[in-house]
Amino acid sequence: MDLTDRPRRLRTDGVRPLVSETRLDAADLIAPVFIDATADERIPIDSMPGHERVPVAEAAERVREIRETGVAAVMVFGIPDGKDAEGTRAWADDGVVQRAVRRIVDRTDAYVITDVCLCEYTDHGHCGLLEEHAEESPELMIRNDATLELLERTAVSHAEAGADMVAPSGMIDGMVGALRGALDEAGYSRVPIMSYAAKYQSSFYGPFRDAADGAPAFGDRRHYQMDPSNRREALREARLDAEEGADVLMVKPALPYLDVVADLRREFDYPIAAYNVSGEYAMLHAAAEKGWLALEEVAYESLVSIKRAGADLILTYFAEDIADQL
Repeated sequence: MDLTDRPRRLRTDGVRPLVSETRLDAADLIAPVFIDATADERIPIDSMPGHERVPVAEAAERVREIRETGVAAVMVFGIPDGKDAEGTRAWADDGVVQRAVRRIVDRTDAYVITDVCLCEYTDHGHCGLLEEHAEESPELMIRNDATLELLERTAVSHAEAGADMVAPSGMIDGMVGALRGALDEAGYSRVPIMSYAAKYQSSFYGPFRDAADGAPAFGDRRHYQMDPSNRREALREARLDAEEGADVLMVKPALPYLDVVADLRREFDYPIAAYNVSGEYAMLHAAAEKGWLALEEVAYESLVSIKRAGADLILTYFAEDIADQL
């Protein structure tokens, strides 16, 4: 046995941090925030321990709490005070996200990103306008191009409210190009777009749909979100979004799709984001509550794995806790 090569020499406490290949920092993290237009007080989210739906009046205070941990960026999700077939509250001037963003921008120094989608605002829970008889013909469910017009209005309304970045998440074909054109025409060419470029039809979204009240009333989203078995398709989706003007490319979920994160990192000179989704968060909490895992350690290890795979930015419900550790 040749003992001239001893990797353990570089694993002592003194040198280990110096040779660490992957570093996680609070600046890498984005914290999701749920703002509820129907709430008068904070409402705990049972399936996501430590997270709450927050009234609009407390939006800035909630973001200040996040900023105190060192996390600089937040993603705002809204629970509206009304829903209809078109999701018209998504782009209303007095909508939940618009009101919350104004408060956050006026009273904090956070970098504010907004989710641009319709599923939380439609009474059917899908991410766009529906074709006639969609319940009976799910493959024809979403009216793609008509939906783009509504996403344009939503993104512009967010920019008008003061959003620093918008993030279209519906996996509607052409959504990045539509938003880029609408933002530029409205005078918001400075507002970047973080596209959910590779968003899979995943079973890991369950707790989020409870939190945001965005579950489909019928059917599922397999006809517009990606098939979990497809890897190469993610490159095609990301390439289209980059060509249409995306500034950041996101993979969602993160942990089951680290191969896709790594693929995008190799193929594109764009910032790569990954969404450490609600199911990933909830399952670690559940195991920790059983005493099977040490929560802080596995949370940190999970986020390091996402960073190691190639993500520059990580949207995660662990943001505050991990930032405190860091």
